[in-house]
Amino acid sequence: MTARDVLAARQLALVRALLAGGPVPDGFDANRVGVEAAALRSKRRSIASHLRPDLADLLEDRFGPLFDTWARDHPKPVELSFRADLDRFETWLYDEGHLERPRRRWFRR
Repeated sequence: MTARDVLAARQLALVRALLAGGPVPDGFDANRVGVEAAALRSKRRSIASHLRPDLADLLEDRFGPLFDTWARDHPKPVELSFRADLDRFETWLYDEGHLERPRRRWFRR
């Protein structure tokens, strides 16, 4: 394994620790990584509440904890926009029973 490969593996491990709740790699302060991970989740949650205030309003006090739970298991893929990422969050809310799917009318008035 080259030095570049080792560095890439360490970077990937750090990203997993910061964004996906992975273990803190050797050589990093677990407390500092935890603080930074919380800050990154907070930033993502803030963006989510600004882009989808309807979800934040529907969930009220449950929005933050539910978003954080979902975000730990669903890191935002680079190729997805924030809006597409939040569509995944909304689908998860329906699938997990946190929100009731809206009823659609089959006719127009």
